[in-house]
This record gives sequence, structure tokens and C-alpha cells, in this order.
Amino acid sequence: MLPAMKLNGTAAIISGGASGLGAAVARRLAAAGVTAVVADLNEEQGKAVAAETGGLFVKTDVADENSVTAAVEAAVATGAPLRTVVSCAGIGWAARTVGRDGTPHDLAAYRKVIDVNLIGTFNLMRIGAAAIANTEPADADGQRGAVVNTASVAGLEGQTGQVAYSASKGGIIGMTVPAARDLSVIGVRVNTVCPGIIDTPIYGFAPDAEQFKAKLAAPVVFPKRMGTADEFAHLVQALIENDYMNAEVIRFDGGIRFQPK
Repeated sequence: MLPAMKLNGTAAIISGGASGLGAAVARRLAAAGVTAVVADLNEEQGKAVAAETGGLFVKTDVADENSVTAAVEAAVATGAPLRTVVSCAGIGWAARTVGRDGTPHDLAAYRKVIDVNLIGTFNLMRIGAAAIANTEPADADGQRGAVVNTASVAGLEGQTGQVAYSASKGGIIGMTVPAARDLSVIGVRVNTVCPGIIDTPIYGFAPDAEQFKAKLAAPVVFPKRMGTADEFAHLVQALIENDYMNAEVIRFDGGIRFQPK
């Protein structure tokens, strides 16, 4: 039996869609017949992904209510029913709670990571789900759409210096079940993916990038390599299309378990 949550002819909004995981999701969903709305701050790359996928770029600050509202309204205005919200926007930060020199973690930096990663994810989910609620049900169960959020295995077992990043990603994990329960009344499912070490452009700029990536991948159980953005996008599509996947936190990490350092 084919899934009732058909992607062809629908719209999806993907934050962080200009590069990395978000761009891979935009490409994969577009290949399935989705109008992909790329919501990102990077205009040059965002427009390029939108042009490549036949979608739409909207410059978006996920932590800003008005900015996200405008992006969601643009997705609704495509004329295709908005069925999918995927949050991939995020930033990293590395600093100890108290540095080796005795300096406490910078509070502004901590707030910035929380604002983008956690509040930004919630902001898109709440505004996007409210728009999905205005669509007609897609099946006899009353399903209208799906939300897929991106956390991290660092939200489960953060390493030294990841206190801000882990707190933000752990917050995404923590809101998965209550959000799924809240949004069930409007027929929206919520799942969260926790990637491990994924090979994205952020690792590819240093002269010793390949050596660095090999070191990162060493603790992966199997397959003995970094994950790919395409594999991540494949999982996102599966979570959207499988009607019985709801309120789940899925590790996507090749079996890695982070050590303290």
C-alpha cells in the first residue's frame, strides 16, 4: 500500500536550504515533485539551489518571527498545498563553560546559538504548522502534513566545549514528543533526526580537510566513514512519507558514540 502522504504536487519549506543538509533535502523533495521553498540567509547560494530545483528562495532569519512568517506565506502563495516543514538551519559554537584561563562562557554567544538552533526551529515549526492546518486533509486519517526537525547526537552526548550547541540541540530533542502531541489535533506529525558526523562543506575548506575528516570518522562503527547529505535527505523523505512515523527521535550516525573529546 502506497503512503497516503504523497509529496508530488505539494510545497515544502526548508530552513538552511542553501547548503549542506538543507540543500540536499530541497533537491530530494524537488525530485519527488515538491515545490521547495529555500529559507536561508545566504542569498547567492539560496537562489542557486532554488533555481536548480525549480523552487523559490526567501531570505529568512529563523529566529525572527516576521521573517519566518514571510517565508511561510511565500510557501503558501506557491499555490501547492504546504505539507512539509523541514528545519536544517543551525550554527555551531565551541567554548568551555569556564575556559582554561578562568573566563566564563560568553553569554551572548550562548544566547545566539539558542536563538538560531532552538528558537529558530520552534519558530518555523509553529508558524509552518499553523499554515499546514489551513489545508485540506490528505487522507482518511485527517493527516495534513509533517515536520522534520534536525538536532544532533551532540544533544544526547555532547563533547567538551559543546555546552551551547548541545543545549540547543537537546532542546529540539526534548520538544519532539510534546510538539507531536500538540500538533496531532491538526493532523501534523513531528519527528527529529539526530545526525552524527556528516560530510558537508563546513569540513572542506582547510588544507588538511581530508585528514581532519578521517579523524572525525574514526569512531564511527559502520560503515567506516562520514555520512552524506544525500543519505540524510533520504531519511527525511522516508519520515515524511511513512504515515506511522511520529514523535520519534532518530539517530543518524553510523553507530558513533561521542567521547568527551
